[in-house]
Amino acid sequence: MIRVMSFNIRYGLANDGDNHWNNRKTFALERIQAFQPDLLGLQECRDDHQAGYIRANLPEHHFYGIHRGGPGDTALEMAPLLFFRPAFALLDSGCFWLSETPEVAGSISWKSNYPRTVSWVRLVCRTSGRELLYVNTHFDYQPEAVSGDARCLGQWLERIGRSTPLILTGDFNAKKKSEAYQLLTTHLFDTYRRAHPDGADEATFHAFGHWEEREAIDWILASDHFQVLKADIDRAQRGNLFPSDHYPLTAVLDWKAA
Repeated sequence: MIRVMSFNIRYGLANDGDNHWNNRKTFALERIQAFQPDLLGLQECRDDHQAGYIRANLPEHHFYGIHRGGPGDTALEMAPLLFFRPAFALLDSGCFWLSETPEVAGSISWKSNYPRTVSWVRLVCRTSGRELLYVNTHFDYQPEAVSGDARCLGQWLERIGRSTPLILTGDFNAKKKSEAYQLLTTHLFDTYRRAHPDGADEATFHAFGHWEEREAIDWILASDHFQVLKADIDRAQRGNLFPSDHYPLTAVLDWKAA
């Protein structure tokens, strides 16, 4: 089994009042530890005390994150991925930018508000000996950029090829009726929809309990090398305190027969 979580933890400098990172960081960590992910994709994680807290409290997870770059304090923001060292060994890793020049650090295109990254690791499963690519990203929220980001990532997936086992996590800032979703699900399948075909109550973004803003913009996608044993949304809250303005999305996967 492979336990996968995608979790936008909301950047730590945001002025979120009672839901400021300092008030909810232990709650966010508890939700991660409760699920015990083998693969964990985070979004909006700044490489300061926020990333330091995650690293210090998940010592058995390898942390790989690249600054997205650009001007100002947001340059330190990452969409890092983590994997559980006892379950996987690292073979290779890399990062590219969602732009027309993906090899150029900090590059932007399609009227994107910020540079956006895709981080990946090639892993070998210590028990089965099988290899996979684990990929994590965070798309921009401008509509033109969302479509451009999806095309850029889709082109990379084409180059990787369908013979490669692959798991993708991310905050895609797009609805499941969007062009971005339709494009990416030509390459990979939606693990939550595979487990819940009716697509009911699948929203992950909630803006700290503003239910009218709920959207299913966080996805865990996988190649057909995997089957879904379980997929869930962790809706834990304590009164008006939330782990983040997104719910963590989880999936338990297993290899199909070779």
